[in-house]
Amino acid sequence: MVTPIEYSDTEVYHTIFLPEHWEAEGPKLPVIFEYTGNYFPKSGSTGEVKDAGLGYGLSGGKYIWVSLPYVHGNLRENQVTWWGDEKATVEYAKVNVPRIIQEYNANPDAVFLCGFSRGAIGVNYLGLHDDEVAKLWTALITHDHFDGIREWKQTEWGAPLSEYQKKATVRLNRVRGRPYLVCQNGDKYGTETFVRERLESVQNFTFIEVRTIEIFGEFPHPLAKSAHTDMWSLLPSDYRTKAWHWMNEVVETAQ
Repeated sequence: MVTPIEYSDTEVYHTIFLPEHWEAEGPKLPVIFEYTGNYFPKSGSTGEVKDAGLGYGLSGGKYIWVSLPYVHGNLRENQVTWWGDEKATVEYAKVNVPRIIQEYNANPDAVFLCGFSRGAIGVNYLGLHDDEVAKLWTALITHDHFDGIREWKQTEWGAPLSEYQKKATVRLNRVRGRPYLVCQNGDKYGTETFVRERLESVQNFTFIEVRTIEIFGEFPHPLAKSAHTDMWSLLPSDYRTKAWHWMNEVVETAQ
């Protein structure tokens, strides 16, 4: 757990994983940043930074892996449901992503942002919040949910749907041709249709329908309470292999 200097004397933190082959002055490794899901006991999601898993599974433990926080409105702890202090959460990424890349000898041309559920929405909602933060990423990955697809009632940012989708479309256009992998348990076509209707070209997008029941066999499972889970990436499957191949292509292209 790492608490940056801006939040010293608080419980705001991110986590960082360094692969066995990482060296401070060795080859620059790809880095994957992650936003976790909401606190949602039904699916086993704690909303905690420390309980993330998608980024590790997607990178096979071979990349530097960082789980970013949502900063609570009190600016003293992490938020486990939705965005917390939205401005502070985005600013945390703006400050710490470049810092981590520099301090941990990461490859600045192979910077992934991924997210599950709340985090999947956050990939665009936070990661493409404005032009400054959008420039940080080489490629983006979502699993289960996507910014702008459905209305989130009783939130100021996700309703009404028409207004939410207008703003989500602005964020989506900040992708600007970068590689984007959209994973969805079950029907991926709603997300694919949403993207196709709002962008002139989707050649940079790859859509994968991840059937988690095929991976786990049944629910509950020791690793996952329900089909809505980020833990699918921790087990071997054709879906994970497809994601790995896609990521390898992104890294090779960046070299």
